[in-house]
Amino acid sequence: MKIIETDRLYLRELVLEDALRLASVLSDPESMQYYPAPFTFWKVESWIKWNIENYEKYNHGLWAVILKEQDILIGDCGITMQEIDGEIVPEIGFHIIKDYWNKGYATEAAMACQNYAFDVLQYPVVYSYTTVKNVPSQKVAEKIGMRKVKEFEKNGEKQVVQAARLLPG
Repeated sequence: MKIIETDRLYLRELVLEDALRLASVLSDPESMQYYPAPFTFWKVESWIKWNIENYEKYNHGLWAVILKEQDILIGDCGITMQEIDGEIVPEIGFHIIKDYWNKGYATEAAMACQNYAFDVLQYPVVYSYTTVKNVPSQKVAEKIGMRKVKEFEKNGEKQVVQAARLLPG
């Protein structure tokens, strides 16, 4: 079932059968260089289960990003509730398989998720946070209209927090 559709992509709920394909990004050392470590296959399955729980609990989570042209999963993107500097807030996150980097897919999916957060979920503000070193993700957040609002520390590392607010009318 399609949750969101863009010109080139559609987003749908993740299912356990996506684990092998999603492992292409979540288990890749280069793709996960800003995480403490790449995911094991078991961790990828746990990640999917966590998102399935989020769908039930919040009516959103990270969704499978499907390239329409080939009907193939190229990563995940969506809205999860994250603790940022002691506050639980909606955060847009994504992971795209390396073969599909630098084609605008992360920006396209993240923008669609931001619109969904504002238009469907009625969140007045959405966030993104990354380690200071994760400049590519910060650039995606900037492209969808987010601006840096603060920094905080998590897991012993400085994080950059960006946000976008729903504009009135």
